[in-house]
Amino acid sequence: MSNGLNESIIIAGFGGQGIVLAGRLLAQTAMKAGKEVTFFPAYGAEVRGGTSNCTVVISNEPIACPVVGHPDSLIAMSIASLAKYASTVKKGGLIIYNSSLIKNPPNIDDSITVKSVPVDNLSIELGSPKSSNMIAIGAYLGIKNILSAEQTAASLSDVLSQRYHKTIPLNSEAIRRGAEFVKKI
Repeated sequence: MSNGLNESIIIAGFGGQGIVLAGRLLAQTAMKAGKEVTFFPAYGAEVRGGTSNCTVVISNEPIACPVVGHPDSLIAMSIASLAKYASTVKKGGLIIYNSSLIKNPPNIDDSITVKSVPVDNLSIELGSPKSSNMIAIGAYLGIKNILSAEQTAASLSDVLSQRYHKTIPLNSEAIRRGAEFVKKI
């Protein structure tokens, strides 16, 4: 690979948290930035409150397979998703977890960077409880520096249906706040 970029991310939580939207946004932003991308959502029988996850792979080279057994990064929005996926993260990887809902993260390999981000609390402070997914994506962007918060905010209009375009300023701010939060910790 030209500069070695081959990042796999699993975003997981429960239905209603905007997991698939967060993955689509990340994939769209990477694609607009000229990266090779795969986006693999798990729709299944997910409903509000059920489990939900998606996998995004971002690379500088063509991606052979969208299925990822051991991701580089995990964004866990619920305790069940953290319990399910934390042990699959590669050595030297990254876990961001929603500390608004997860009080005691499981013990994992010491080589993995673990960031506790109270995404639900931060979204409530922002006045937009539904934007916790955007805060989580912002936190990921702030740590990984593969894409910027600005690039990602600029892709919101590509992934949100027209009727939700009025939420773009608030979601853009949520992405920015997530990125700023992790830079402080």
